[in-house]
Amino acid sequence: MTERTLVIIKPRAIRENKLGKIISMIENENFKLIAGKFIRLSRQQAEQFYYIHKGKDFYDGLVKFMQTGPIFVSVWKGENIIDGMRKLMGSTNPEKAEKGTIRHSFGHNIRENSIHGSDSEKSASYEIPFFFSKNELIME
Repeated sequence: MTERTLVIIKPRAIRENKLGKIISMIENENFKLIAGKFIRLSRQQAEQFYYIHKGKDFYDGLVKFMQTGPIFVSVWKGENIIDGMRKLMGSTNPEKAEKGTIRHSFGHNIRENSIHGSDSEKSASYEIPFFFSKNELIME
């Protein structure tokens, strides 16, 4: 089944010039980039985007980290891309992520794990329009 997912390359990976390598890994899975842009999140945007984690011990640190520099937000499509991206990204904790995954290769710790991807179709249906209007999804 062809699906769409949101992918965010996080600030530290951008600072360390890992964007191209991460995009190549995703493209090597035959997923297609249909929209992408650099942005800087305000505190309010970061809080809104990660609202489902509000009240958890890592929430404030995550919100703060996501404001430390630009991020690359993107929309990808492909067959079973949500599950495929979750596998390619690896465990949230880079120390526990399988070798060869994005988080294992480019993450530093559980809070600075280099990448975010939608975890379900429901999440993707919220996350994609959070960052992209329909007019920006021109590659579909």
